[in-house]
Amino acid sequence: MQRMIKIILLTATIIGVTAVADMSFAQDPAAAAATEAAAAPIPAAHTTFVFNTLLFMIMGMVVMFMAAGFCMLEAGLVRSKNAATICLKNITLYSIATVMVWLIGYNVIYGVDEGGWIGTLSMWAADDSKALDTGYSASSDWFFQMVFVATAASIVSGTVAERVRLWPFFIFTALLTGLIYPIQASWEWGGGWLDSRYGFSDFAGSTLVHATGGWAALAGALALGPRRGKYGPNGQINQLRGSSLPLATLGVFILWLGWFGFNGGSQLALGTLSDAIAVSNIFVNTNMSAAMGVMTVVVLCTLLKRKIDLSMVLNGAIGGLVAITAEPLTPAVWQAALIGSVGGVIIFVTTPMLEYLRIDDVVGAIPAHLFCGMWGTIVVPVTNSDASFVGQAVGIGANAAFVFTVSLAIWFFMKIVIGIRASADEEDRGLDDSEVGAPAWPDFSGEEKIQPAE
Repeated sequence: MQRMIKIILLTATIIGVTAVADMSFAQDPAAAAATEAAAAPIPAAHTTFVFNTLLFMIMGMVVMFMAAGFCMLEAGLVRSKNAATICLKNITLYSIATVMVWLIGYNVIYGVDEGGWIGTLSMWAADDSKALDTGYSASSDWFFQMVFVATAASIVSGTVAERVRLWPFFIFTALLTGLIYPIQASWEWGGGWLDSRYGFSDFAGSTLVHATGGWAALAGALALGPRRGKYGPNGQINQLRGSSLPLATLGVFILWLGWFGFNGGSQLALGTLSDAIAVSNIFVNTNMSAAMGVMTVVVLCTLLKRKIDLSMVLNGAIGGLVAITAEPLTPAVWQAALIGSVGGVIIFVTTPMLEYLRIDDVVGAIPAHLFCGMWGTIVVPVTNSDASFVGQAVGIGANAAFVFTVSLAIWFFMKIVIGIRASADEEDRGLDDSEVGAPAWPDFSGEEKIQPAE
């Protein structure tokens, strides 16, 4: 009986203390308000804002990592005596793009009037005064757009490698990232004339990013001419083999990863169920197109060359990725596979074509980014009924005329005024010696054998 009485008394004490605590807590207005606020549902607009901003930041970081991919791909495909120069070029061009997009590039793209030709030449500053109306933070959007600009500049670096001097390349990079890229991007992504008059569609930039880099690279290759020893006196094509195919392969895997941010982030939203599904579908189509680009080159090399060219296979992956970039959302998986496969065919056909035309593209960026970029853009209306073949053709033509003409003028102007090419002696010794002063591979002997192409 005494034990039962103790249990009853203990229970009553606990209940009393709890009740007093509740009353005391209820009499505290701040605590009561905090409890009520915590229990209140989060506004849907806030949730959307957070997820959209998170998409830009995470996907932007993934795209930024593509700078490492381009660096490793190029460092692996150039000769050892130029690898350190490639590393210096890539980290510097990314930095130049960052500064130029801040100074003028962003507002040139997005400060254009509807149907206009160019935005405002002004410095970007974050404005979150109407953040919920925008749907994402201003800085997250700026960062995501900036890494796209850096990607276009990276394309040029590989093509003109092993003979371009550093400072002319840096000057061109500044003009490309501050003016050339932003002007043509404003025509579509900024709501300019290509968007308003022709309904041009380029989801993530097969033309606006990749063909832009490709045309700028082609202009640079024409202005520079081929590397010493690339072509023999009797017209033979010599293989100037790169320093490390494993390093180049690592670079392509990094780029492949980065492309999920490139295309997936271009959905520009992750705050709804439909957006989440769209990003997922974009990932699948992007991956499938790249895989088919690889397999197509592997099969073609096996059937027609008897040996599989690894560097061409690596570009097959990039060609498939570039091709699907113009419209990675609307195709069915089998259509994405076909788009990537055609990209692989383009790589296989155009790579030797450029060599026979004596256009020296060290890493094969022109076939992968220019030709596959145009293919991916023109095929958009097959899966996206909002686009038209006329509009796509006008967009491709406008991009080509503007970017190639302006780039060629800049390269030749610098060639006349300050010179753009290393001397014959510097090129023979390697740019690591003349431009950097330290080799990428300290045990490099300085000797190389030139082998005729098969």
